[in-house]
Amino acid sequence: MLMGIIDAVVFMFAEMAPYIVLGLFFVGLLNLFVNKELIARQIGKKSFMSNLKAALFGVPLPLCSCGVIPGAVYMSKSGASKGATISFLISTPQTGIDSIIATYGMMGPVFAVFRPIAALIMGILGGTFINSIDKDEPEKKKFINIEQFQKISKPNLSTRIKSTSRYAFVEFLDDISAQFVFGVIIAGLIAYFIPDDFFVGSGIQSGILGMLIMIAIGIPMYICATASIPIALSLMMKGFSPGVAFVFLAAGPATNAASFAIISKTLGKKIAFYYVGSIAILAIAMGYILDWFFSVIGTSSITHVHEHTHGEFSIPYEMTILISIIFAVMLGFSFYRKYFSRFFRNERNSKMESVTGQTVVGIEGMTCNHCVANVKIAIEKVPGVESVDVRLDENNAYIQGTFDLGKIKAAVDEIGYKIV
Repeated sequence: MLMGIIDAVVFMFAEMAPYIVLGLFFVGLLNLFVNKELIARQIGKKSFMSNLKAALFGVPLPLCSCGVIPGAVYMSKSGASKGATISFLISTPQTGIDSIIATYGMMGPVFAVFRPIAALIMGILGGTFINSIDKDEPEKKKFINIEQFQKISKPNLSTRIKSTSRYAFVEFLDDISAQFVFGVIIAGLIAYFIPDDFFVGSGIQSGILGMLIMIAIGIPMYICATASIPIALSLMMKGFSPGVAFVFLAAGPATNAASFAIISKTLGKKIAFYYVGSIAILAIAMGYILDWFFSVIGTSSITHVHEHTHGEFSIPYEMTILISIIFAVMLGFSFYRKYFSRFFRNERNSKMESVTGQTVVGIEGMTCNHCVANVKIAIEKVPGVESVDVRLDENNAYIQGTFDLGKIKAAVDEIGYKIV
């Protein structure tokens, strides 16, 4: 039994690895050319066009449901309307350049095209709904220039390339590595223990009941757009309709319990509940549309997936093995950085604290490297702060300088996190 489970997990891992690595390259390119300040400048007004721009910007960005929060909070603080902020929050975590490539490789062109289009439509409609119920005009706020707080000059191209490579293959990979491995393991367990077509004729394989189950599982779950793919694919192999699988693909990455708490704090509890409700309703609607589309083209969804994966688009076996080994090594380093490197830093940290007089504060609510970046920027702008090192694996910030700790707490609290 153990060998059977391992075989299923390894097979799923090897199938996905080439597309994940390719996606990481595109993540780096996107990070090199996309400027968060530019996005914030484009979505300041309370209008349909702001919602459209926010959703359009959000679809290709490789951010998970927690990773998108810092950017959304930054935009809200910079003057973006609540509707545009919600559009960005709905469309961004559902998909990204990395997950689009992985979706194409694993689930075929129909899913690869439908998924970002659905995320775009859901973002626009969700933001428009928020604008319609939020009658108060957004407060006009001065745009915040991040660079003035970072106190750095604009880097040259070589520095930017090194920085964006680190972002794609270190920081971004660290954000998705645990979720990806979790998703592949769950997919392997489903593939091994549940017979193919097991849910056919069960009454939950399609329609509203199955979709509501996916909503109940997906909304509180913390999983990224890429890690949700093997689970959705396994569900389809066991008899679930593409529409039900899509509901999981949309609801799972779009939100989770941690992001809901931060949105409640930043935009208000009413907006947070509307946000989750919009995702649930729109995901189900899009699921029905996808089921209808497959019925119109008259092709079994899982047959379509198999034909794509094992047909002319398949990657040569030798290359798949090589890339899988390389990616497994990358994941090993990622797990070391996230979970084990802290044990080798404890002695160094204690010596550093005694010599430099650093102040160490705990940060509650950080879940990814985007959270780290936002917390670091918030602390750096406090008068008297000379340097700050924020560490996700410890949930701590090491701050040096002469400053008011109360102002540090206020700055961190303002962006949705908490000093503990």
